[in-house]
Parts: sequence; structure tokens; C-alpha cells
Amino acid sequence: MARDTGVPIGAQFTHCYDEFVLDVDLALPAKGVTVLYGQSGSGKTTLLRCLAGLVRAPGGTLRVGGDQWQGDEVFLPTHKRPIGYVFQEPSLFEHLTVAGNLSYAQKRVDLADSSRSALSSEEVIALLGIENLLQRKPNQLSGGEKQRVAIARALFSQPELLLMDEPLASLDTQRKREILPYLEKLRHELEIPIIYVTHSIDELSRLADWVVVLDKGRVVADGSLADVLTALDSPLQLDDAGVVLETTILSREAQWALMRVGFSGGELLLADNGRAEGETLRVRVDARDVSLTLSQHTDTSILNALPATVIEISACLSQGAVLVKLGLGHQSIAALDESKVIDEHSEASRDSSEMLLSRITRRSADYLELVVGSQVWAQIKSVAVLR
Repeated sequence: MARDTGVPIGAQFTHCYDEFVLDVDLALPAKGVTVLYGQSGSGKTTLLRCLAGLVRAPGGTLRVGGDQWQGDEVFLPTHKRPIGYVFQEPSLFEHLTVAGNLSYAQKRVDLADSSRSALSSEEVIALLGIENLLQRKPNQLSGGEKQRVAIARALFSQPELLLMDEPLASLDTQRKREILPYLEKLRHELEIPIIYVTHSIDELSRLADWVVVLDKGRVVADGSLADVLTALDSPLQLDDAGVVLETTILSREAQWALMRVGFSGGELLLADNGRAEGETLRVRVDARDVSLTLSQHTDTSILNALPATVIEISACLSQGAVLVKLGLGHQSIAALDESKVIDEHSEASRDSSEMLLSRITRRSADYLELVVGSQVWAQIKSVAVLR
């Protein structure tokens, strides 16, 4: 089956059991990582199992890369769907070596089908750093090593769609830190779409290109990472408000152990992590770490302050707080309106690098007399480097 990488995944499922109803209608990107996010019981795994064909939702439809996998007159069983599935537990064959587990997966591949675009076996092994594990058996591996082998096994089947069901859920904090960089490599290297289930805001921030937020079986937010994180009515905003910025390391201030990173909205000074100039970094700025002033201050220990314009102010949140959406740079209201029109018709609307969120008290917002179009300075007290 030839896969058109420009065609989005179309998925429509309604599935009922007991008192739970999954009811979704989605168009997902044909490349990158789509994160299914939500609390336990929200329907994330059920949706993933529908995509895999493990759950048959009557009347559901699924198109991947232009091919119909499910519809009124078709239902491809799981073993005929070109998918890789990574479960919470690695579930490796204990009697086989790592090499044996990978070879078993490779037997599923139709070598005559040259239309599938995939990494070679050697590239997968190198990408996941398992070269030295090939002759070991699963009982000789750590939890993180087992999960890396499980991911490699899924990729050895040369899937057109990779499904990952909370692959870090069974790992401790240290093992999660070890495996996350490998997942980030997959995001950059794979040409196929990845659908990744999690309830971790950290994993979402580090890995997602597209986000689907589920609650009680229904989609409550759906869009690019930028759009979902900066929407003031997003369900993520109650506890996890913030933005993710894609930055590039520009230079160093060695005497202060700092590095300067740039992005389309400006520049930031961060603690030097030793990475080379020119490398990209994904960083997160939490709304609670952004304070606002009406003028620029130099008599402060805060290193990062950027000019910004108020775009939107939320209704009062819990504990008398409001969220303020900021466009970086001082702009007129007319310029903001013109920019919005442009953004609605361009990929620029997918980029959050010119946006920040600030969580402040309602009293502070009233004291500063903030309204849409107010010119302010955003003081950033802390930045989390995600990778």
C-alpha cells in the first residue's frame, strides 16, 4: 500500500461499553508526534486500540495515508494493518535474545512492498542505541533498555503508523530521563506519524507536535502544540499553563556560565548546558514564572525580560488569578488584528515562539490597568530546558 505522506489521518469512532462512550472525529497530521492527553479513564487507550483494530467500533471510519483501513464495507484486522504498537510493558520474548526479538518482528514485513518508507535495521539499532544489547536476553536488560528494544521491534516491522501507549508509565524517574532523548530522536528521524498516549505534561511538552486532549471519551481540545498551549480556554490552563519554544543556541557568556538562545520572538539567557552553538533546544516557560511590568527594569536579578503586547485576558481563574496571553514585541491593536488575519491562513499560526502566557492575580491586572493592546514587559523568572 502506497502511503501519501501529505494526507492526514482521518479517524471517526463511536464505541460504548458499560457507562463509557468514546465519541471522536479527528483529522491528525501525517507526520510528527500526535499526543493523546488526558487523565486515566478519559479514553486515550481505547482510541489507540480502535486505531490498531484491537477494538472494533461499529460504524467507525479510519483512513491512513489515503488508504481505507475501516469503513462501511472494510475492516482491516490488526495483523493486516501496517502498524507498530508499543505497550506500557515491553512484552519481549524471554527465550530470545534482543537480536532474536527483532528478527521475529522483521518476519512480518512484506519485502516485496517497496513503497513503505522506513529506516533500515541498522539505522533503527543505532537510533535507539541498542548495538551492545543484541546478544542479551530480556532478563539481562534494565527497564529502559527493554523499552528501547520494544520500540526497535515495532520499527523493524516497517510500520506506516507507530502507536505508543504510555511507554514510560512503568519506568522510574531515572529510566524515564534516560529514554526520553531516544523518543525525541524518533520525532526528528521518522517520516511516519506517531500517536503517543500520556497523562504527563512533561512528555507532552517534550514530544508533541499535535495534541488531542480527551475527557470522558470526548475531544475537548485538538490542535498544534502551540495552539493548544496558548488557548486561554484550553483544559490544560487550570494547572499547566505555559508555552513551549523552539530555540537555537546563538552564543555563550562563559564567564557567567550562560548561553544565549534565539527564537522568532526574541532571545533568552539560560544556564549553559554544554551543547554546541547552532543546536536547537525546546524550552518551556510556565505562566506562573512570567510577571508583568509597564516599563523595563534594569535593577533586578531577573535576566530575561521581553517587550510584549496583551492579546487576550482570561476570565478569573481559581484563587483570584487571571491568564494573560502576550504577543512578543510592542504592536498596535491594528497590527495585532492584521497579524491575526495572516496567521489564520498560514503555517505561522502553528508557531508559539511569538507568544507567552502570564498568570497573575486579578488585583495585579487591575492595578496595571491591563487591556487588550497594553504594552508591557514580560519578566521571565525561570525557563525549563526540555531537550
